[in-house]
Amino acid sequence: MFGGVNVPANSPHLRKSGSRPVVYDLDEHEVENGGEEGLLHPVEAGDSKVGATPVSASAVAMMPSPILLRRFKVLLFLIWGLICCKIGWDSVMRMSADKRDLFLYEAFLYFNPLLLAALMVWLWGINLWFFAQGGVNYAKIFDLDQNHLTHREIWKCATWMTIIVPTSMTAYIYLYSHGEVSYAASQPVLLYAAAVMVLIFPFDIFYFSSRYYFLKTLWRILFPLQASLPLFGCIVCDAHIHVPNEVRRKVGKTAISFADFFLADILTSMAKVFSDLERSVCRMVHRQVATIAWLEADSVCGSHSVAIPLVLVLPYLFRLNQCLRQYKDTGEKTSLLNALKYSTAVPVIFLSALKYHVFPDRWTNFYRPLWLLSGVVNSSYSFYWDVSRDWDLSGFTRIFKFNKPHLFSQMLYGRRWVYLWVIGSNLVLRCTWTYKLSAHLRHNYLTVFAIAALEIFRRFQWIFFRVENEWNKMNSKSHSHLPVKEISNDEEKLLHPR
Repeated sequence: MFGGVNVPANSPHLRKSGSRPVVYDLDEHEVENGGEEGLLHPVEAGDSKVGATPVSASAVAMMPSPILLRRFKVLLFLIWGLICCKIGWDSVMRMSADKRDLFLYEAFLYFNPLLLAALMVWLWGINLWFFAQGGVNYAKIFDLDQNHLTHREIWKCATWMTIIVPTSMTAYIYLYSHGEVSYAASQPVLLYAAAVMVLIFPFDIFYFSSRYYFLKTLWRILFPLQASLPLFGCIVCDAHIHVPNEVRRKVGKTAISFADFFLADILTSMAKVFSDLERSVCRMVHRQVATIAWLEADSVCGSHSVAIPLVLVLPYLFRLNQCLRQYKDTGEKTSLLNALKYSTAVPVIFLSALKYHVFPDRWTNFYRPLWLLSGVVNSSYSFYWDVSRDWDLSGFTRIFKFNKPHLFSQMLYGRRWVYLWVIGSNLVLRCTWTYKLSAHLRHNYLTVFAIAALEIFRRFQWIFFRVENEWNKMNSKSHSHLPVKEISNDEEKLLHPR
């Protein structure tokens, strides 16, 4: 997700086979101002050698315009989407009404984890685009090398995910509705196997260095067994202490980095994705795909399985362990307060799962009030920490001040409504768990999918201001040399826009 790992420029493990360092990359506003009128693509180092064969005028004239190509790709994408919707709708309508809802519930279970992952990748690309436009050096924040993925490459990966996952889902629905149950059952299995193979493929293709960086960061989250650094905690859980990356490399040991806890926070927002992923893999292992064996709620892969709360709580336990580890390394008490925040999610998850394992009267009179109380405490504490610790409102919308004029910058930078929207929407989305109070919504797969997507959107907003806060802290020394009058004028623009 982040983009790359520090490797030498001549390393064979660059982003992809045959790739060369890009000398420049046109921004969107440059394209709008005619930067691509000459049909030029980003110049690569190998193309700028002296004596290179010039491209003839006739060859250039035959090259299609990049804008035309982009529109043609969008048209093909829309046509593909309409075809998938048509085939899927006709296939579903072939089924009997009593079987239709159960079948769609199962289909969503298999494919919504990857659909939500694709949504997260799309939104991460938008985050990177805003960082680039606002002059935020996210490569420095995450300690990335020069070959990290740009927002365009992130969107390219998201595009392929958006094409492949719905296509596989359409094939699953079509084959099942036409009686080819065995072929239909193979669709989610092949899709998951392909996703794993692309992620762990050990050869120098498919953005090797970026996949290696992502897997290495994920490994540190899952197995935080690195040697502690009592004197050099890289960045504490609340990021109030920062030690330069050069110092960390000299020490030769790895503490909790910004990328570690940043990715761990994202994983907490995708807990429902991992829960559905566990149930899907469980049914594949027990050969229950495209069958009715999973309809038993108390089956090994049913909706009442004890494995579900265990998977849901894992991301919070990983983040909790990071905070405790950071307290051990640095002695900062704020790390314990942050650990307490993640610990408040544990009773919410297990009390919610307990509903299916106790008598209804016992749940209504005793466990349900405890669940409501723990949910309110967790939401309130998390909301407070988002606003006061993770975001730090002192420089709240600087990230939307683009280096060059842009429509988004004019709409967002210094606007008071941005404050109100982000704080208000974060509070509302922190309380989406209350949909479980409705028995109808609790068991509606579309509602559950929408709630999971809204949590990913909340994390997408959180990323902007969390990274902005970290970038401001990294630049605090340079900002301290600015005249006081210039700083006060900048703050005045934030609070009183024109």
